[in-house]
Amino acid sequence: MGITWEALTIDARDPRSLAQWWATTLGWRLMDPVPGGVEVQDPTQAAPSLFFVHVGDDKTTKNRLHLDLSAGDQPSVIEDLLARGASRASVGQPDDAEHVVLRDPEGNEFCLLDPE
Repeated sequence: MGITWEALTIDARDPRSLAQWWATTLGWRLMDPVPGGVEVQDPTQAAPSLFFVHVGDDKTTKNRLHLDLSAGDQPSVIEDLLARGASRASVGQPDDAEHVVLRDPEGNEFCLLDPE
C-alpha cells in the first residue's frame, strides 16, 4: 500500500484571495473554486497542490507546519512579497539565519531561504 501526498491544506478567512496571493507568489495556476475551497497547482505538477479552505476564525498561534521556499535574488523577492502584503515574522530564528521568516496576508508563516 502506497501513500501519495496530494495537497497541503491551508485554513483561510478568505480562501480565494489567499489562494490568488500564493498563486502569484509561486507562479502557479489558480484553479476554479470547488465546494469546500480553492486549489493552487504547480504547472509542472512537480509539487503537491495548495488547497485553501474557509475557516471562521483568525490564526492566533505560530504555525506547526510551514513552507520553505528559495529565491535566487532573496532581497528583491522579499521586497516584492512585502509590497504585496507579506510581513516579517520573528519566531525565534537567530539574527544570522540564512533564511527570512515571513507571514502571508493572513498571518501564515513561511521561510524564504537563501539558495547560496
